[in-house]
Amino acid sequence: MSQPWPKDVAGLTLRYPSAAEIEDLLAFRNLEPVNEWMLRTHVEPTAFRGEWSAVATSDTDFSCAAILDGEVVGMGFLELTNGMGQPGWPQATEASIGYIVRPERAGRGVATAIARGLLDAAFVDLGLRRVTAGCFADNLASVRVLEKAGMRREQHGVQDSWHHALGWIDGYTYAALATDRPDWRVAPSPTSGRP
Repeated sequence: MSQPWPKDVAGLTLRYPSAAEIEDLLAFRNLEPVNEWMLRTHVEPTAFRGEWSAVATSDTDFSCAAILDGEVVGMGFLELTNGMGQPGWPQATEASIGYIVRPERAGRGVATAIARGLLDAAFVDLGLRRVTAGCFADNLASVRVLEKAGMRREQHGVQDSWHHALGWIDGYTYAALATDRPDWRVAPSPTSGRP
């Protein structure tokens, strides 16, 4: 298992954030457009800073900041998990991923680039066997991102997710296996056509 960051994906640099970049992440994390589809609709600033400061030395949290032309435009989450199984099953062979994009950068391919980079990190750098991601079924932008990144919908939960404005709504679980593709590595693209 090697460290996945830094990594260049579609013009973005994915890396552990500096202290100043953690402040940039915090500046948009609690905005209303960000929280519309988040399960955690508010973060406490001191706890958020502490969580992000610990990422670079964690054995299970490989979250990253997404940088474009020196600006923090998003964040990616990659948390090692254990699959289910009977006693003796291999530990830390799976991960869950997620992403948040600065609202003014939404709709420009940033989330897809982050998701692809997270899958590259999980399968190529960390040697994991399975990755999952969840979203509200009504969050069509996230559905498109996960499918463009190469994940498949494995579960459609009927009214399994609470949304503060919509009530009980459907949720989706997406997944990918390392064996789904011969190579999950994402080649850095030229600087033209950036998100």
